[in-house]
Amino acid sequence: MADEPPPPDNATPHPAVAYDAGVRMTIPYYDAIHEEVLSFVEALPERPRTWLDTGCGTGTLVARALPRFPETRFAVADPSAAMLAVARQRLADPRVTVLPPCGTSDLPPGSFDVVTAIQCHHYLDREGRRAAVAVCFDRLRPGGVFVTSENVRPLSRAGLDLGLRYWARFQERAGKSPSEVAAQLARFDREYLPLTLEEHLRLYREAGFVAVEVLWYSYFQAAFYAVKGDAWEA
Repeated sequence: MADEPPPPDNATPHPAVAYDAGVRMTIPYYDAIHEEVLSFVEALPERPRTWLDTGCGTGTLVARALPRFPETRFAVADPSAAMLAVARQRLADPRVTVLPPCGTSDLPPGSFDVVTAIQCHHYLDREGRRAAVAVCFDRLRPGGVFVTSENVRPLSRAGLDLGLRYWARFQERAGKSPSEVAAQLARFDREYLPLTLEEHLRLYREAGFVAVEVLWYSYFQAAFYAVKGDAWEA
């Protein structure tokens, strides 16, 4: 009898130890999204003193941020203990605090200049997203900035069909088998629940952010930033 595959150790189809390779075969512009987020934070009027990365996965974003923000202290959180184990090895730096496993809605109290949530809230339903964004808002100091990247849903049925075809071709070119591509596409609207661009913007405004903007946008992914309080005019 063939060995049973190990149970999943996180919400993605990729085991934590193989996540970095698997996600690059799944999400177009994965590294480009991280670069956009880092470059945007570098452009803020003040460098952040404290930065929380929720849904940190294996710690890729903070690993890239550490040399670029030498005065910043980071906290990282993820619901998967296996992901955090990889992140802890990667982020062996005294400026990084690895929080116990928790989702965004269960984050411990804290106050941060920047909160990032990169490709982590699309597993939540609408109520879950509202709760998670509310926690991100709460953990920011006045004038702090929330930066998030998420899957987005096309606005039309034709756009959805073409987007899925385009995404399938990307995964095939990246080296996935037809069965792996089919399995990933089958998760759309079932295991992860993308919102439209307009729904994302409304979600962040309703959370109380005074300025909400699109930072970057492709066909199935977008990055947003939102400012808390009166540091800048809305």
